Amino acid sequence: MSPHPSPPRVPAPEAPAGPPGQADGAAPRAPAGGAPKPPARPGLSLLCTVSAAVLLLSVVVAIGLGPAVITPDATTRYLWAALTGGSVDAAEATAYQIVWEIRTPRVLLAALVGAGLSAVGVAIQALVRNALADPFVLGVSSGASVGAVGVTVTGGLAALGVHAVSAGAFAGALAASVLVYAASATRGALSPLRLVLTGVALSLGFQAVMSVIIYYASDTDATGMVLYWTMGGFGAASWGALPVVTAVVLAGLVLLHRQGRALDLLSLGDETAASLGVDPDRRRKALLVLVSLLTGVMVAVSGAIAFVGLVMPHLVRMLVGATHARVLAVAPLVGAVFMVWADLASRTLVAPRELPLGAITALVGVPVFITLLRRRAYMFGGR
Repeated sequence: MSPHPSPPRVPAPEAPAGPPGQADGAAPRAPAGGAPKPPARPGLSLLCTVSAAVLLLSVVVAIGLGPAVITPDATTRYLWAALTGGSVDAAEATAYQIVWEIRTPRVLLAALVGAGLSAVGVAIQALVRNALADPFVLGVSSGASVGAVGVTVTGGLAALGVHAVSAGAFAGALAASVLVYAASATRGALSPLRLVLTGVALSLGFQAVMSVIIYYASDTDATGMVLYWTMGGFGAASWGALPVVTAVVLAGLVLLHRQGRALDLLSLGDETAASLGVDPDRRRKALLVLVSLLTGVMVAVSGAIAFVGLVMPHLVRMLVGATHARVLAVAPLVGAVFMVWADLASRTLVAPRELPLGAITALVGVPVFITLLRRRAYMFGGR
């Protein structure tokens, strides 16, 4: 017998049995197919390219359609002649005038306003952290309507000629923005909730002022004007209005796209944004100025068009995700396509009369928004 007996052996613990078909003790295998994968999203470049192509095709088709139908081939030929200084046959002069002088500025303005409203909607929803916000939640459209109706009734800004009403609308929009900022700022800080509540309250106040102006007006022009500015439309589009709107909207789109990361952080809350190096109050003030300027310019030429800035951002988020840089790359293109077709419907469905554009966008936007709300409830504040 050994003087140092060996200690008793302890049996090693048995490896847990694996699933059927797996050897005992073997490392567990991942289930077939792996973990559930999020739905694949189309590439951003591909989506932008397709959207741009659809927009170009929509513009050409919309220019050709109307009470006088012009084929896409003829429309393209007239546009090319106008852009290159070419000539057309005398027999085609009337069709050429319809295409270049009447429909082209209108369709281009519709595309610009649709793009701008969609981008501003994306920014405001992050700015106030409210999925139900749109470009008019800050009272800018109501202020613009007051300015437009006031100029019409009083005859002010007559020196500006045909641009007097648009100038009055823009001045009213800027005045509304200043009032919203002054009423909602507390010790220099802007609270998202205060912005929304102040904008809603001032919108109601502006509507009351507009009603009083119309009530005491000595003619009926104000009634037609208030309908135009509250429902929107591009019937007054002209080449003279396009340069300013184009410059402001394109510059605004570039600036908003550069603020993509800041919008991501603001949408997560002020504390998170501050901890990651973004001053929420300072950034919110800058964005308020930018979206107010963009909204004022667009409302001055088109009136208040609802639901575009509310619905388009949510539709695009379903395609590209919630990252604001991606959303702001696609939303303007999608919004432009939608506005071009909405304007086409407004001027052709009951031709020769025009339906209010806001009625068309609401008829489309309400069911789409309700469908999104029911199918993807988490996007609107949770189930």
